[in-house]
Amino acid sequence: MPTIFILFGYRFMFYANDHTPIHVHVVKAGNKAKYNIFPIELVENNGFKTQELKLIESIIEENVETIARHWNLFFNNNK
Repeated sequence: MPTIFILFGYRFMFYANDHTPIHVHVVKAGNKAKYNIFPIELVENNGFKTQELKLIESIIEENVETIARHWNLFFNNNK
């Protein structure tokens, strides 16, 4: 489970066997969410409150290039 970064206790990561489209998983305190990043949209939420989801989405917006770069580096180098 490669971690891209941790910010405010939220772990932004993907799974080694993940699939397209490019997306990011976010975990914190047993809560989980999944966002597609092009366009940024919530796919799944398990436990996060609306206010947390807004913060998570803003973090993704600010780091979308970083997330995509990590995804592409990992999956293009592990084919």
